[in-house]
Amino acid sequence: MRIKQLICAPGRTGFYFDDQKAIKAGARMDGNIYIGEAKTDGFTSVRQAGESVSLMLILEDGQIAYGDCAAVQYSGAGGRDPLFLAADFIPLIEKEIAPLLVGKELGSFREMMDLVENFHTADGKRLHTAIRYGLSQVLLDALAKAGKKMICEVVAEEYDLDVSTAPIPIFCQSGDSRYENADKMIIKQADVMPHALINNVQEKLGNKGELLQEYLAWLSERIQTYRLDPEYNPVLHIDVYGTIGQAFGDENYVDMADYLETLVEAAAPFHLRIEGPMDGGSKAETIKHLSALSTLVDERGIAVELVADEWCNTYQDVVDFVDAGAGHMIQVKTPDLGGLHKTIEATLYCKENGVKAYQGGTCNETVRSAQICTQVAMATQPDQILAKPGMGVDEGLMIVYNEMQDILALRRAQ
Repeated sequence: MRIKQLICAPGRTGFYFDDQKAIKAGARMDGNIYIGEAKTDGFTSVRQAGESVSLMLILEDGQIAYGDCAAVQYSGAGGRDPLFLAADFIPLIEKEIAPLLVGKELGSFREMMDLVENFHTADGKRLHTAIRYGLSQVLLDALAKAGKKMICEVVAEEYDLDVSTAPIPIFCQSGDSRYENADKMIIKQADVMPHALINNVQEKLGNKGELLQEYLAWLSERIQTYRLDPEYNPVLHIDVYGTIGQAFGDENYVDMADYLETLVEAAAPFHLRIEGPMDGGSKAETIKHLSALSTLVDERGIAVELVADEWCNTYQDVVDFVDAGAGHMIQVKTPDLGGLHKTIEATLYCKENGVKAYQGGTCNETVRSAQICTQVAMATQPDQILAKPGMGVDEGLMIVYNEMQDILALRRAQ
């Protein structure tokens, strides 16, 4: 099957681009708008509309494959590629990528992604991770359509995997509405919750961590009071964006471990995960601190799992974090890895080395990217998958849950 044409369209994502550096520096919220000066290159305001680029491949038999280029909410932070704006990148895709693909015969997924990974633009740069992400989606969809298969089946066959016969646990994000949205998660029995967006010490963590401690105690009681099924026991997963390190000191492992113990007590009887306890300002420093804290947590038998996120962006980053024992779980952040072949490889590397894999991504994605990521997850079987896009809970959970249920029903019927 040959590729006849590549068409681009500008799109909106399910959330926003946020300047993490400005937020950490104290930009305050007024409604849904951040007040303050942008501090990351490319941003014109602290919060601005999320953008995507829809890629459509017209195949020689007339079928159309779809995939979306999208970048994370906190673009330009933690070693990530810069802000992804449709008007800047559609001309590049049409001028340089379309000739690379049009007229080509569809090969294996890995062969085609090698072509994309090794491509450099006219100015000598690699393709933005968002473009590689979108191309991997549209090529997977093209292969599935050409072979009359589901994307999960294409991935499973190519990587010698088994498609899951059960749903993957879904992790929901609350955004700043961490109280109201927690109720939505309880009603819909989210497997993992609530993320909580603890990205500021003074307003959300507390100078001594007291605000997060209070929130976890409230959340535990809320679940126990309002769960409809007494057997519903979600994992509590909180993303703290390095604020524990800010409050206690990145190298003050004993005080951080003591604090984590208080969070475990507050979250009881539910299992606790803490994502991004510190951000060392570089990959090397973050690995060093997270590895030391993970070791201390294990030695003391503290019942918390630490999750790596910041500075863990590429496949090689995932390998390095895993090999260093930096975290009990790794977020494989799909847009940051570029092509989905890297998400597949990173997830499998975690599993092969006894580290939990969280196939994540960002609220700032699209319906299409979420659906294709779900298809990939059903083949690679990570420990949890992010409900995306958006921060409204209902929409992202619906998209990911329904995609998984469709896969399970179709395969049972077959």
